[in-house]
Amino acid sequence: MPEADSGMSKTLHNGLQILELLADHPHGLSLTEIAEAVGVHRTVAHRLVRTLEAHQLCRRDRFKRISLGTGLVRLAEPVEQDLRTLARPVLEELTDVSTSTAHLVVRDGDDKVRMLMIVPPRRARMHVAFRPGQVDPIDRGSAGLAMLAALPPAPGERDEVALARRRGFAVSYGEIATSIIGISAVVPGARTQTSIGLSLFEAPDEEALGRLVVDAATRLGGLLR
Repeated sequence: MPEADSGMSKTLHNGLQILELLADHPHGLSLTEIAEAVGVHRTVAHRLVRTLEAHQLCRRDRFKRISLGTGLVRLAEPVEQDLRTLARPVLEELTDVSTSTAHLVVRDGDDKVRMLMIVPPRRARMHVAFRPGQVDPIDRGSAGLAMLAALPPAPGERDEVALARRRGFAVSYGEIATSIIGISAVVPGARTQTSIGLSLFEAPDEEALGRLVVDAATRLGGLLR
């Protein structure tokens, strides 16, 4: 989490730190855990949480554990609605031709990516399922690797990033969920780095699946122009 400086509101900074902390702990945290993680007294944490609760940005369950609230969905909706609206038919077509789960992922800061949309296949006996809003490290999983591959080469980058740069799409094996294969490509021209990808149990032809993903990402990029 970023450090506060003299030009910031420390109270607002601490409140935003709590939201970022809760985003990393979807099952919730106790007030004491929040206070310790943010580095404030428990009384201060209580006031911050009460304020966030009043705006429906966090909530407490019957065990008094605190998690993110539904108010965040309302705040995010105008920012990402256009992207989701344009992406849905592209993802649905991708699932139809691949009979696999398709996903839309956006970059979330310097070192994370966030699952924005999941579209399961309509004709598949079994499929991979993820939770929308899931946050993962950018250097793990095909979505983040594809985003890193869209940038200039960096010292110490993974071999998989360099390979993705040459192929035009990234492939990962079991990095986000055990036994799950990810294949992703970056959406060209998106305002925030965005990728389209597939999550599957088997990938008998990586190149063919990679071409499907690249074509879908290119189509969405054209719609965003």
